[in-house]
Amino acid sequence: MNTAAPPNDLATYCRDTAKRAKEASAALATLDTEVKNRWLNESADALIDSVDQIVAANEQDLATAPGYGLTDAAVDRLRLNADRIGGIATALREISMLADPVGEVLDGFTRPGGLQILKKRVPLGVVFFIYESRPNVTADAAAICVKSGNAVILRGGKEAIHSSRAIVDLLSAAAEHCGLPSAAVQLVSTTDRSAVGEFLSLDQYIDVAIPRGGEGLIRRVTSEATMPVIKHYDGNCHVYVDQSADVDMAAKIVHNAKCQRMGVCNACESLLVHESIAPSALPAIAERLRAENVEIRADQAAAQLIPGSVPANEEDWGTEYLGPVISVALVRSIDDAIKHINRYGSHHTDAIVTRDLAAAEAFTAGVDSSAVMVNASTRFNDGGVFGLGAEIGISTDKFHARGPCGLRELTTYKYIVKGNGQIRT
Repeated sequence: MNTAAPPNDLATYCRDTAKRAKEASAALATLDTEVKNRWLNESADALIDSVDQIVAANEQDLATAPGYGLTDAAVDRLRLNADRIGGIATALREISMLADPVGEVLDGFTRPGGLQILKKRVPLGVVFFIYESRPNVTADAAAICVKSGNAVILRGGKEAIHSSRAIVDLLSAAAEHCGLPSAAVQLVSTTDRSAVGEFLSLDQYIDVAIPRGGEGLIRRVTSEATMPVIKHYDGNCHVYVDQSADVDMAAKIVHNAKCQRMGVCNACESLLVHESIAPSALPAIAERLRAENVEIRADQAAAQLIPGSVPANEEDWGTEYLGPVISVALVRSIDDAIKHINRYGSHHTDAIVTRDLAAAEAFTAGVDSSAVMVNASTRFNDGGVFGLGAEIGISTDKFHARGPCGLRELTTYKYIVKGNGQIRT
């Protein structure tokens, strides 16, 4: 698990790293589940035993954070302490307890001529993962990739380089002890942004790229990648309050979806309310949002029910604010709500609050998103909440994976055909 400084020849460094990952992926594809689980548990132990070492590395990153212009929220996500390191270790242990998807038989049948055909789950191969400055993601991504039989090349944010290196060094030592391929997990040692472009050109070694970060990064990766990309651009998530909704439930859900954590991709950014329930629902919802200092940008009809709101414009309907701002509009029908969401949404997570089963079914069928919630907060679209263990990201694509990407989403399948001498005539 190479964390040495790269050579002067960046292209050679990137190619050699990717080639080592490809070789490692062949061994990982047939590695026993027991070996992978032992590595996960020993890695978790190593993290707990090395808290002081990791915190010292993290302090180097925190010291340079102001120079990168990180917000207070970003600095908080970067910070590690004993409790957070304990949480990372717990996540690794939880992944070890999940079923190994590799080798799972998805289908099996026998053809009239006697051929036995199996459809089995297999790893994708090599994952190139580009992600933001969150050290916990370093361990999560390594764990989920290796458990699903994939080698991973980690390219974390420069703001967390010391923390990520300390974590990967521990994972590396545990891997050598457990007999994993030496290049199963590799951290890109250079912070040179050109390295990303080099790796994205190496489709002969890398099977999939997964970017996790701002829209600019994701669009760059999508534009330059020569291999498939699993991604989502933004999270313009909606809550629709139907005419039959329980007003108190709606107010609680909108408050949680918007305010529980505002800077995440599954936070609510847009609120739609059926015009018949708006006179009772909107004031109750607005009161909760104002208590959190959320600015409400409303259309003309909604503004009449929300004193002090700001007039919304066309741009607001498609904006991911990632902060204390929400757009609000009234709609005449559930069909209008569905059309609005499919036009302005990001196909990430959208929710309906309703007591009408038919309305719930129409909404879940009509809204084209990776996850659709009924009487629940958008914040629940998360791999851990779904029982997938750590996720490597949430995809709004329709091929190959959609929604939270856990172990199974990092696999594909192949057909295995067994005969007894048949030839085709």
